Amino acid sequence: MAVGDRRNSRAWERRRNEIVDEAARLFAARGYHATGVAELRDTVGLGRGALYYYIDSKENLLSLIHDRVIVHVLAAGNKAEGLEGTASERLRYLSRELIQIVTLYPDHVWVFLHEYRSLSAAAAGTFRSSRQSFENSIESILIDGVQSGEFKIANTRLSALAWLGLHNYIYIWYRPGRTFTVDMISETFSDTFLNGIVVR
Repeated sequence: MAVGDRRNSRAWERRRNEIVDEAARLFAARGYHATGVAELRDTVGLGRGALYYYIDSKENLLSLIHDRVIVHVLAAGNKAEGLEGTASERLRYLSRELIQIVTLYPDHVWVFLHEYRSLSAAAAGTFRSSRQSFENSIESILIDGVQSGEFKIANTRLSALAWLGLHNYIYIWYRPGRTFTVDMISETFSDTFLNGIVVR
């Protein structure tokens, strides 16, 4: 089998994902710039040549870390947009899906939220485009709610950003097996966003 063919194999893809996950943990703990390639090689147990069999460069790892998560985020956004049901039900679905993703990939989320400025112009553009696509999915649901009379929102764009901000940073404090479950976080966030906290 030729080298190019091996790089399309399931074994190669699985090993590269393992390297991406290890790099995410390392970058989240030490920072992207503070982590050298030698340290990365030691962590994943590969020599220099072997490491570059799976990645193009250290910067390429940032893009791969982003891609490892964003594919799930965009799929959740697209599915939520197309679901039957009220806008509130679709937002609740999307809330749980996003929280599930963030709690499964906390290191990846930390890295691409904090280190995306280290990407090249082209890779940074892809990052911004992906983020915009997901924001558009959120806003689309809010607009549907306004048009159906379910929501009263002065600025759907600003409200979409508020919803996203509510969810994005749980990776900072979430710890598996502690007080808060994914369902509890999602239900509380959704109730707070949809119903507010002022007694009427």
